[in-house]
Parts: sequence; C-alpha cells; structure tokens
Amino acid sequence: MEILFEFADAGETDLNEIETELYAYKNIVDEVELKLTLSKPEDIQNAIVSIHPGAGGTESQDWAQMLYRMYTRWAEKEECKLDIIDFQTGDEAGIKDVTFELKGDYVFGLLKGEAGVHRMVRISPFDSNSRRHTSFASVFVYPAVEDNIEIDINQSELRIDTYRASGAGGQHVNKTDSAVRITHIPTGIVAQCQNQRSQHKNKNQAMKILKSRLYQLEIEKEKEKNKDLEDQKMDIGWGSQIRSYIFHPYQMVKDHRTKEENGNIQAVMDGNLNQFIRAYLLSMINNKGNTVKD
Repeated sequence: MEILFEFADAGETDLNEIETELYAYKNIVDEVELKLTLSKPEDIQNAIVSIHPGAGGTESQDWAQMLYRMYTRWAEKEECKLDIIDFQTGDEAGIKDVTFELKGDYVFGLLKGEAGVHRMVRISPFDSNSRRHTSFASVFVYPAVEDNIEIDINQSELRIDTYRASGAGGQHVNKTDSAVRITHIPTGIVAQCQNQRSQHKNKNQAMKILKSRLYQLEIEKEKEKNKDLEDQKMDIGWGSQIRSYIFHPYQMVKDHRTKEENGNIQAVMDGNLNQFIRAYLLSMINNKGNTVKD
C-alpha cells in the first residue's frame, strides 16, 4: 500500500487501484483477526449443524429450510464441503429436521455463535389472508469428533432403534428399516440418521453425531467451571432468539447479542453471514476484557 501511494504521487497509478488493493488488504487483516479469536482446541474442528423448526407447522418448517439454504450458501462462499447426515422433508413444504456436517478450517469456531433460536417475521405465503406471521427455528452447532479424540461410551447405556426412512433417498432407503436412532440413556441425547442406503452406514453416522454432542456436553461442563466462560454461555432454549430476520413491514436482520444489523436481508439469506459471525466472535473477546493481541 505504501508503494502504491508513492506511485500515485508520481502519477503512475490512480485511486481506484489503491481502493481495490486496500479493500483486499482489509479482508486479509479481518480474516487474520478473526482466526486469532479462535483459540479453543475445538474451534479448528469441522461442525455438525442441526436445524429444527419451532411450533407453527408449515410456516416454521419453511423457515427451517430457508435457514438450511442460508448455511449451504455460506458454506459455498467459504469453500466448505457439506455432507447431509439426516434430512426429513415437511408435510407440505420446508423441512421437519436436518442435520449436516460442514468440513473446512475452523468451521466450528466460526459457526458456534450461530447456535440458538432464529426468529423470522414476514407475510406468510401459506396464509390465504396474507397475514403477518412470526416463526422460530433452532440451530444447534457441535464440533465434529475426529478419530484422534477419545469419547468413552458404554454400549450398555445406548438404546438403538431402527425404522423405515421417510425422506428422500430412493426406493431402497424407503423400503427397508435402514434408518437408525441411538439414544444415550444417561443424558437423554438422541442421534439419528436415515440418509445412507445401509443400516450400517446410518448407524456409523448416528454414532458420530452422538459422540459430537457428548463432546460438546463436556465442553459445556468445562465452561461451567470457569465463571468468565459461564457468563458467556448461551441459552439455546425456545424463546431466547439470538437473531431476528424481518421481511415485513421493513427489511432488517438484527443480532440481539451484538446489536449488529444489516438491511440487505436477501444478501444475508444468500449466505453473507461473516458480518454477524465476526461481530459475535469479537464481542466474546471484548466481554472478557482482552484484546485480540492478548
């Protein structure tokens, strides 16, 4: 940048070129600054994301699918690989449930702040009277457990059920009891998969989800031992929305934790989430009274 300004003084370049380079340089600095906030061992892991619609039937199920599309677009922009683990379509539209894994550098660290309840306000396309509806969907984010992470699971504490898949996947998926649901009895955690063709593959995927959720549970226990981290814990229960997406009577996406806003709601729904991701991660640093340099 210093050299470019020297060229500009000599009349050998123009401000447009400087502006382009400055924007590119700013993006590099922003990315480095963001990565410096991701210091936890689990931050570097891949992420398992689950989206569940709230009460409200078709309207909430459609909202869950819109969120799923938003995260798939974000993954494309970040060049992450997306693998669907479990996908259950809605009765009329949208999805009843979806779980997928995103693979890439620091994916869990970047997406961990997305966990919580997401609220949408719009004129419902499913309401013949064109009334305004408020819909909720919950997003859960877990670090994907790698082979080198030890998670002890007592097989006697598991209940494994098989059932016939109900979603898309071809005749084989829908005609055999290949879907698997695993319940961890001590914690009540349930993991399921029905997207693979064989019961064996579905069981392996369900076990991976279960291990990831148990891993996340251990992380939360560690946080509770530290008051500073405990104060930052996020309640992902219903009614505690972290972000609102307003389509009507005006357009605005607002994060209630950081007060970050964006009036271009279509850009956000197309996966432009880094503004909110960055604001959340930096707010966590500021809340601890530390600087990025520290």
